Amino acid sequence: MRINPDKCVACGNCTYVCPMEAIYIDPAIKRATINRDECVECYACYNGLSQEKLNPTVVRTVRKLFALARIRFEPEPDVCPTSAFEPDKLEWPRVVRRAFSDPRVPHESTGVEGRGTEEVKTNDVSGRVKVGEVGFTIEFGRPGVGARFHEIQKMCWALAKAGVAFEKKNPITSLMTDVPTGTLRADILNEKVMSAIVEIKVTVDRTEEIVRLVWAVEKELNTVVALGVGTRCDEKGEDHVVAPILESLGYKLERAKTNIGLGRAKVVPVVETAAVEPAKETVNA
Repeated sequence: MRINPDKCVACGNCTYVCPMEAIYIDPAIKRATINRDECVECYACYNGLSQEKLNPTVVRTVRKLFALARIRFEPEPDVCPTSAFEPDKLEWPRVVRRAFSDPRVPHESTGVEGRGTEEVKTNDVSGRVKVGEVGFTIEFGRPGVGARFHEIQKMCWALAKAGVAFEKKNPITSLMTDVPTGTLRADILNEKVMSAIVEIKVTVDRTEEIVRLVWAVEKELNTVVALGVGTRCDEKGEDHVVAPILESLGYKLERAKTNIGLGRAKVVPVVETAAVEPAKETVNA
């Protein structure tokens, strides 16, 4: 994203919209400017502000005249009065920023919008996590913080060394040049995204091991890490296996997301049946 300096009138409205605080008023040119290194291409500025398309020269002149009379002339706070935002044509590797940061953009590797993964919320349909297994979602970044791939790389290396299974239908996995070692593409390591999720699964008996591993690596990262744990409930909708492990580690468990089973499997298995010869009609003489 860029701001056209010929159109910008430095009203400052966009500085409050940016979730990464990457937009500022440059005192040297008196125009709003985007810090491209911090911008994650989420398009919150472009989509979050109404575009009025007023003449920039007229707006600047009116503001100067009002300033002489000590009167403030400011546009509504949710408006870019001169439509100064102009999306850049994103090339590789910068395009990965938008893929992980704009919730309206489907990720090319999975076709899922946002960060490109449905996580384990659809497990009743996908069946990713089986009985006796635990699925982990390790989320990096948040609005206002973000995360760079070289930070995610450290966690992936540690997880791979522990011998975990990375979820194949996950964008981070698709960006690995070597899945067994958890190695990401070298050309994306300095790219910054609003947030990204690594998904793994292990057997139930390794739950505490993985939690402690994430705790250890998290201390080395300059971002926020959120850990999600998913497992199958019993026939009564309860979990008495993983929950005690997490509680012993200090977590207070709350039932946050429950899929009540409204999903339907996309592929229905075909049941082969023996061919039956239709009965022949008989006529009694």
